[in-house]
Amino acid sequence: MKAILEFNLPEDKVDFDLALQGSDWKHVCWEMDQLLRKHLKYDDDLSEDARGILEYIRGEFNAFMIDNNVDLYAAE
Repeated sequence: MKAILEFNLPEDKVDFDLALQGSDWKHVCWEMDQLLRKHLKYDDDLSEDARGILEYIRGEFNAFMIDNNVDLYAAE
């Protein structure tokens, strides 16, 4: 199976750049999720307020991914 993406440049440059940078964006999101996870799991110096904020942010981050049918762990 082949998939070919075709763009009319320069008018489709934004879409072209987004297509090329998809894996970079996924990596950035994965790194952010891992950073939040690390602090929640291993940072014993977090206050309860800070822990609650990080849990909220990670939850919202994951909800955004679910709402947009994005899975950081698919096809790794």
